[in-house]
Amino acid sequence: MDNSSPTHHPPVTVQRAASVLLLRETTGGLEVFIQHRAMTMDFAAGVIVYPGGRVDQQDTAASGEVPDAVAAEHARRWARTSLGDLGPEQARFASAVVAAAARREVREETGAELRTSQLHPWANWVTPVGNPKRFDTFFYVAALEPDQQPRHQTTEATDSQWIRPEELFRACDAGKVRLMSPTRATLQAVVRHSSLAEVLGQRAEIVPVRPLLPSSPTSGQRTS
Repeated sequence: MDNSSPTHHPPVTVQRAASVLLLRETTGGLEVFIQHRAMTMDFAAGVIVYPGGRVDQQDTAASGEVPDAVAAEHARRWARTSLGDLGPEQARFASAVVAAAARREVREETGAELRTSQLHPWANWVTPVGNPKRFDTFFYVAALEPDQQPRHQTTEATDSQWIRPEELFRACDAGKVRLMSPTRATLQAVVRHSSLAEVLGQRAEIVPVRPLLPSSPTSGQRTS
């Protein structure tokens, strides 16, 4: 019999983060803007990601730029996430802060300046227990306009590009690139719709994907 005690890891603070699926329609179909994350990064090294990052203190001040109507609608969509646990007033404020973070990250990493009205809540994923870094990530979709041209300008990635989702999935299945589960799942949810207008027309509450509690007899993630 193994009498050894289970290993106990110190608790890891879950940090809020925002990530944005920048989308456009072309004659060849829908495309998404992706980044090839650098191998030197201490989180998600070498994988494909969308522009985004953790919520910062500066986003609190910038939250005032998010119209009340937008914050209220986002709070409604995020009602089943950790933001909804804050209560109505704080949920609206927190939703504005996360939206401000999404705009800032897109601007810093791609040079594209999004309007808050372009940000549509899409998904919420929480990093499972046991990871050295944990994030409560709020994913948005945003349709870019012709004068909004993102470019590669972040040192956190080696390259950035527009790509058709089907091409990205094929490259991943062939082992040419790596996609984390949230990245693939959020994009798969996009391509289930027949058009970009249909994607942007979604208004249902977001169902978060959260890690199972440590006391659960199984491990992994569940949809709650």
